[in-house]
Amino acid sequence: MGIISWIIVGALAGWIASIITGKNAAMGAIANIVVGIVGAILGGFVLNFFGIGGVTGFNLHSILVAIAGACLLLFIIDRFKK
Repeated sequence: MGIISWIIVGALAGWIASIITGKNAAMGAIANIVVGIVGAILGGFVLNFFGIGGVTGFNLHSILVAIAGACLLLFIIDRFKK
């Protein structure tokens, strides 16, 4: 995946994850992209640990992995803030 694909998947995953976790009003576009990209890396790492493929390209599986990773990242950040 190229850098543009990472940004698009990151933006989409970060935005959906922020809606799921209720943090959409507090996050901007850049934060959504960063959370989505880091979430994709985190989700891919967790799934590879269990033997399931992570982010493989611009497809539905990769977007779902990125959303799950971004939700996990936002959950972890929320726990550290409290």
